[in-house]
Amino acid sequence: MLTLEHLNLVVKDIDETIKFYQAIAPHWKVRSSGQGNWYGTPRNWVHFGDDYQFISFNDNGTGANRDLETNALGLSHFAFSTANIDAATTRLQAAGFEIKIPLHEDAHRKNIYFLDPNGYEVELVQYLSDIPSERNLDA
Repeated sequence: MLTLEHLNLVVKDIDETIKFYQAIAPHWKVRSSGQGNWYGTPRNWVHFGDDYQFISFNDNGTGANRDLETNALGLSHFAFSTANIDAATTRLQAAGFEIKIPLHEDAHRKNIYFLDPNGYEVELVQYLSDIPSERNLDA
């Protein structure tokens, strides 16, 4: 079996970034943190997650993220599966984050998109079926 253990993201502001992801996953916490040097640039890093998975946030990001409305090479989005998409959406909006792509519902799932403070597009998906062939239908 293969699982994704972590993502490593370069960000502008670690605290503001944690605010966004804490709204998605209230049970996640800072697991560890420190300072390093990335090809001559000093940076702070934080591992934010639970005992099984995390996102590594590294500050001193420069420039803008890729234009998500083009076919430019780079990360398009990543997604989190949640048991309660409405609660996660409410927490994100209460923290001041706006919906990027409105909620879409079909017979087997709901999904919605937000932009994090660094321009990464984050999808939330709630599956309404435990049957893989239904969950994986293209909407």
